[in-house]
Amino acid sequence: MADRRSRPQLHPAAWWLWALGLGTAATRTSNPLLLGLLLAVSAYVVAVCRPDTPWARSYAAFLRLALAVLVVRIVFVVVLGSPIPGTHVLVTLPEVPLPHWAQGIRLGGAVTAEGLLFALYDALRLATLLVCVGAANALASPSRLLKTLPGALYETGVAVVVAMTFAPNLIADVHRLRAARRLRGRPDRGVRGLLQVGLPVLEGALERSVALAAAMDARGYGRTADVPAPVRRTTAALTLGGLLGVCAGTYGLLTAAGGAYGLPVLLTGVVAALAGLRLGGRRSPRTRYRPDRWTPRACLVAASGVTVAALLVAAASADPAALHPGVVPLTAPALPLWPAAAVLIGLLPAFVSEEPS
Repeated sequence: MADRRSRPQLHPAAWWLWALGLGTAATRTSNPLLLGLLLAVSAYVVAVCRPDTPWARSYAAFLRLALAVLVVRIVFVVVLGSPIPGTHVLVTLPEVPLPHWAQGIRLGGAVTAEGLLFALYDALRLATLLVCVGAANALASPSRLLKTLPGALYETGVAVVVAMTFAPNLIADVHRLRAARRLRGRPDRGVRGLLQVGLPVLEGALERSVALAAAMDARGYGRTADVPAPVRRTTAALTLGGLLGVCAGTYGLLTAAGGAYGLPVLLTGVVAALAGLRLGGRRSPRTRYRPDRWTPRACLVAASGVTVAALLVAAASADPAALHPGVVPLTAPALPLWPAAAVLIGLLPAFVSEEPS
């Protein structure tokens, strides 16, 4: 395998399209076997393709966040109960009586296997979505992603990228300081170690903020070009109208009555919004040094994620029972074969992301 530092990197938007495709597929099913397969696919691709960079280490943090989501959801079901009726009682907790205005809420009581399974399936879907977003953060360079944004979204993109890079840099600082303390024979765990590591991490974050502000000021961040008033009004009308069209078209596609007009309105809104962003870019002129290109490999990576999403959406419409197994009565979920095969298409980036030697 080639050195990860010298490995050619794909277009960052390709990784985000791939990850969002897997995340979209996760939202279309509550089958734990399919969700586990999506987790395995994303983990394998990250293990094979992620570069040796600070932001690539954020994947472990997203895994911990996903695990925390599972634990919190289960705790809520145990403490507050579940709306799912069940007959398999696992444990009965002391129930706290509540006033009449809190009717419908309970504290304690019977904890059933059906309620726990329903909560687990529901939380696993959100956890899978978080892990897919973490995979995109680990594989795509935030600074290179910022370079691909149109000029109209540059300021917003800078704010988003700064927010996205905060967690990876923080994690890298914690790892570096803990390693330094271990080399000096000092404790790096427990409350004492956390307090002694936290202050240098905070100091480093403040220093980076000051350096970033100075760099942005030196590069003229926030400057705008003079644009005629008619162009500004046209830009605002196209952007606002396009966004309204996207919302109306999406609503039409999601409802049975709007199937006839949903797709045309959605496409019209997308075209209008893109035209507005194109015109809005005149107000914030930007040049790009060595812009990222959409290579055939990047297109394959993006297409694999989109294909997984499209096939899972089709499967959810064709056989909803297979993708949403019930918990009443209590039965083991089955693995639907062709949706599982569709998820495996998401492994394609692990084989095409590197150039052949």
